[in-house]
Amino acid sequence: GISRGKENETGLSEFLLLGITSDLGQQQVLFWLFLCMYLVTVVGNTLIILVICSEPHLHTPMYFFLTNLSFVDICFTTNLIPKLLVSHMAGTQTISYPYCLTQMYFLISFANVDTFLLAAMALDHYVAIYNPLQYYTIITPQLCGGLAALVWVCSGFISLVHTLLMSRLTFCSSTRKISHFYCDAYLLMKIACSDTHVNQYVFLAATVLFMAPFMLIMVSYIRIAIAVLQIPFAKGKHKAFSTCSSHLSVVTLFYGTVLGIYT
Repeated sequence: GISRGKENETGLSEFLLLGITSDLGQQQVLFWLFLCMYLVTVVGNTLIILVICSEPHLHTPMYFFLTNLSFVDICFTTNLIPKLLVSHMAGTQTISYPYCLTQMYFLISFANVDTFLLAAMALDHYVAIYNPLQYYTIITPQLCGGLAALVWVCSGFISLVHTLLMSRLTFCSSTRKISHFYCDAYLLMKIACSDTHVNQYVFLAATVLFMAPFMLIMVSYIRIAIAVLQIPFAKGKHKAFSTCSSHLSVVTLFYGTVLGIYT
């Protein structure tokens, strides 16, 4: 838990999450909306994982990364939504200091895993279309396992740095309100009473690192588009583009949502 020294210095042992709206009617609608979305997310991704694990012909690199992505989606939403639902049920908007930092840690970690996995899937599509004859020579099970392990370890480390730096900050009880329904590093820095320059520099560097996979995805798909346009048959072009369309949709939704939140 929070140390006595920290509590005395900040006058704070918990934060107040303002949520999305203060209107009771809208809160009820949002409760059922988030509950349905959460159940669909958990059930849908669990079914994807079970199907992939039970079907031997789906044990390919693309479906390996998809399994990881489905697992991350379950963890990501479980980190955020149950707390929101419980707050609505209990009628309380407070969140303890340790719980807030824990939620922030997993939020950053899972978000980074998501973006790195999307980049790995783009790389998989690029090799499959641009160099299909050597696909299984390049994208080996060892490479996939190593990439997945690297993604999880690096994401956890990045998140740990953010959390440790955040734990150094002090917060005034008069500014303990967070204008969101979860603990976010950027918003916590805004309400801190102590100097946040180091946190801001690290946050900026992490943002650049977060966007790096997006640039890799864009470069991969530009190369894929060039390769597909050189295919002489229309059927082959359609098959190649349809293979990538679902992944591009996920990338657009993921980065579009992040961009919307922070602007």
